Amino acid sequence: MTAIRTILAENSTSISELKKNPMAVIEGGQGFPVLVLNRNQPAFYCVPAAAYEEMMNKLEDIELAQLVMQRTNSKEVEIDLNEL
Repeated sequence: MTAIRTILAENSTSISELKKNPMAVIEGGQGFPVLVLNRNQPAFYCVPAAAYEEMMNKLEDIELAQLVMQRTNSKEVEIDLNEL
């Protein structure tokens, strides 16, 4: 039985097409991820560099926000800037 998966891209291509012309696949996605299929099964997402960088920045923002929330009620510590 084949597992049902959520497709997280509006565009898809076969791995054969990706091999033929990788840049055409990326350009065809118009800046968005492209799902690459291997034998009609999702294999991986081809993500343009700008989109990947944006995702990494958002993940970092989420991690920082979680850290802020964890420390919201923490005890304050006084620091003398001259001692740093």
